[in-house]
Amino acid sequence: MTAAGPDGRPPFREAVVDLDAVRHNVATLTRLVAPARTMAVVKADAYGHGAVPVARAALAGGAEWLGVADVVEAIALRDAGIDAPVLAWLHDPGAGFGTAIARDVDLGVSSIGQLEAIAAAASVGRRARVHLKIDTGLSRNGVAPGAWGEAVGTAARLERDGLVEVRGVFSHLANTSADEDAAQLAAFEAALAAASAAGLAPEVRHIASTAGAVRRPESRYDLVRLGIGCYGVPPFGDGTTAADLGLRPAMTLRGRVAAVRRVDVGTGASYGHVWRAEHATTLALVPLGYADGVPRQASGRGEVWLAGARRPVVGRIAMDQFLVDVGDDEVTVGDEVVLFGDPAAGVPSADDWGDAADSIGYEIVTRIGPRVPRTYMGGE
Repeated sequence: MTAAGPDGRPPFREAVVDLDAVRHNVATLTRLVAPARTMAVVKADAYGHGAVPVARAALAGGAEWLGVADVVEAIALRDAGIDAPVLAWLHDPGAGFGTAIARDVDLGVSSIGQLEAIAAAASVGRRARVHLKIDTGLSRNGVAPGAWGEAVGTAARLERDGLVEVRGVFSHLANTSADEDAAQLAAFEAALAAASAAGLAPEVRHIASTAGAVRRPESRYDLVRLGIGCYGVPPFGDGTTAADLGLRPAMTLRGRVAAVRRVDVGTGASYGHVWRAEHATTLALVPLGYADGVPRQASGRGEVWLAGARRPVVGRIAMDQFLVDVGDDEVTVGDEVVLFGDPAAGVPSADDWGDAADSIGYEIVTRIGPRVPRTYMGGE
């Protein structure tokens, strides 16, 4: 159910998360990539949508795995009673891994030092489950190609000693071009061959996120990591819409008009008066700002849905509020304003706001702050 204010209308500000959309998106992508299995990535509080409810919806949609950035995020899922396989892959240099091992969290390994630290926290009879990551071209985390032979040799020795189980080998595509993706896949194949030669037989091999899973069938292997696709935001940045992929945006960010003011020609609005009225017009005040995650960079460029039409944001977006030009149309205090949601309904999308801020839809949904309550629809 969607929360309502004391007058029965939507709250002052809220992010409505449609868990049925999450389940639909995961189910759609799971069918697409079969027989590969799917991991729903719920890091960063499920890209701002809420990790625990989204994880449950994703599992209901057919995901078999969950992915997070760090162990703290993984333990939060365990504390919520979620017992599906969880992989955490980005670790503090001084991380202690004992809790993760005790709570059945799989650990990504990006260096020999990390592998040895994980093994030191394990014990015979309580092995650590690890996924060895090879850097195939992003130059981020992952074992450097020159150290891969030593890494798989060390992992095989620790596996024989009963301290680790190498459950996976993985990497990440840069999603730049067909040629570069092909080069990364070739590097991944070489890494897999070296792992096999060292005596490792991982259960899952994975390199594709949503973009690769959709456009590079050869990258699917045993498992694909569904990130932004779970949330119905396209991963490509090329004009592809959610509907083109059979997906539905899961988050709608909305609020209510807090004030309405008629202004004369030449009147300035918001800080610096970077916008002035070219003619008499009506301005509506929306009580959301960059403290809530609305990007200041979209000042004068973003649009909202208000009173049956898309309306331009004018003036600078402030910490708590921004202005919308509604011309001569009638708008009243309390009217609903939709910043982004499902463009199939006519409203702007997260990608539209990403374009307006010279960013991407990923950032728009992820940055919505804690002052904005999440209201959940659908799901269990």
